[in-house]
Amino acid sequence: MCPRRSSTRRASPPTDNTRVTGVPLLTGHGLARRYGAVEALAPTDIAVARGERIALTGPNGAGKTTLLSMLAGVGRPSAGEISWHDGPPAPVGWAPQRPALYPRLTARENLRLFAGLEGADDAAAATEALLGRADLRDVADRPARALSTGTLQRLNLAIALAGAPDLLLLDEPTATLSPDQRHRLWAWLTDLVAGEGMSLIFSTQSIDEAARHADRILVLARGRLMFDGTVPDLIIRAGGDPDDPVAGEAAFMDLVGGEG
Repeated sequence: MCPRRSSTRRASPPTDNTRVTGVPLLTGHGLARRYGAVEALAPTDIAVARGERIALTGPNGAGKTTLLSMLAGVGRPSAGEISWHDGPPAPVGWAPQRPALYPRLTARENLRLFAGLEGADDAAAATEALLGRADLRDVADRPARALSTGTLQRLNLAIALAGAPDLLLLDEPTATLSPDQRHRLWAWLTDLVAGEGMSLIFSTQSIDEAARHADRILVLARGRLMFDGTVPDLIIRAGGDPDDPVAGEAAFMDLVGGEG
């Protein structure tokens, strides 16, 4: 789903521990989440540029989904704020790991419903465009519950695009996909981001996937941001060789310790 932002602050310049690699889109200042005595996410700063691809990686329970849900507006931070550099909040597309759709409705009906909820002037036309972009025309009139895992994930992402987002947030989008499905999905996402200048943040437990498809990575562990930079930066920090194909995973393990 593609919730709108609740904050209308114009962002202040990023702090020293946030990175902006292009034209700024948003900055998160001190984002934190507590559940009673449990600290799911310690105060975290994040800066996102337009057209940038960021991977969130870390062990299970590291805080990846918590941070994504805050950026999506579906999770409220216990502290901190999100600021948008152009003033009013930009539209955000959110695709949770478990598809957020109606299984009894067809792919077309799901897309028309969400396009309408996003305020499309012509929900029917928007639906047909989304079916084409996600290569779903052949299955448009099948119930969502009858779709294969890979096709269902494309529908999940098409729903996230219904609000024409400037920022697309994906929670482990390839976790349940086969290698060929992952390849097809990333080919589509790469074209989408490059063609429309959309920013992308996705969570993954694969350092290889992060290295292939992100401009930089944020490593979380125990609810804390441990690293913000490129995979080669991470490898060099650990004293490894960036040309070694397994050095990224080794550097990640060295950083997060036994939780990896």
